[in-house]
Formats: sequence, structure tokens, C-alpha cells
Amino acid sequence: MKIALQRVDDGFNMEAVDEGGHKVLMDSSVENGGKNNGVRPMQMMIMGLGGCSAIDVLMILKKQRQEVTDFRIEIDAEREKGKEPALWETAHIIFHFTGNIDPDKAARAVELSMNKYCSVAETLRQSNTKLTWEVKLNA
Repeated sequence: MKIALQRVDDGFNMEAVDEGGHKVLMDSSVENGGKNNGVRPMQMMIMGLGGCSAIDVLMILKKQRQEVTDFRIEIDAEREKGKEPALWETAHIIFHFTGNIDPDKAARAVELSMNKYCSVAETLRQSNTKLTWEVKLNA
């Protein structure tokens, strides 16, 4: 994997580009000298957790011929207080499914993603992040 990072302005605004040309803007908060023109790098890590798990879960349910008509994830994460660097301490993920989906299959797909397949989840777990989750169907 190759990532190119380029400073965009005279502050901390950065544009990251992957090998496929996909771009992401990152910045710092105004309080820290940035202009708030992009996602914070640590927020990007939690976004990656959601994206990684979403792909796993949807692939598993597709193979099981479950009819997912809508899907979204909410993540509530907390960082360590008073530490530098401040690692992620907890992340609670809520998986929202809509469709004709067997509740046991949805729960199992999420469990497989979070405990076996999602590399971002394992990376966070290796840094002692407490990961919890719940599944909501047609709610």
C-alpha cells in the first residue's frame, strides 16, 4: 500500500491520496491551530473500524442470502484522558439493519466481523481498546 500526503494550506490541512486516487482531507481543530477543514486522523481510525466491519458484515449476509435493504453504523468512541498519546479507550458500535434478515444471522455476522475478520477491530484491540457492539433490526 502506498499513500501520498500533501499539505494543502499554511496550517495542518492535509490531503491523503491512495494508489487508486481516492482522496481524504484531514485537519486539526481550530483550538489546536487547524482550520477544521477535514477529519481528524484519530476520527479516521474509528471511521475505518466502521467501514471495515460494514464490508465484512454485508459480505457475510449476502452469502447467506439475507435481504438487507438499508444498513448503517453508529460508533461512540472515547479516548484516554490526560495522556499523550491518547489512545482509544472504548468504542461501542451499533449496527442498524433493515430488511428481511434473520436476527441470529445478523448477530453472528457482526460477531464474526468484530472477533475474526475486521483487521481494524483487531488493531484497536491490540492497543487495549474495549470494543462492544449491538445489533438493531428494523428499528
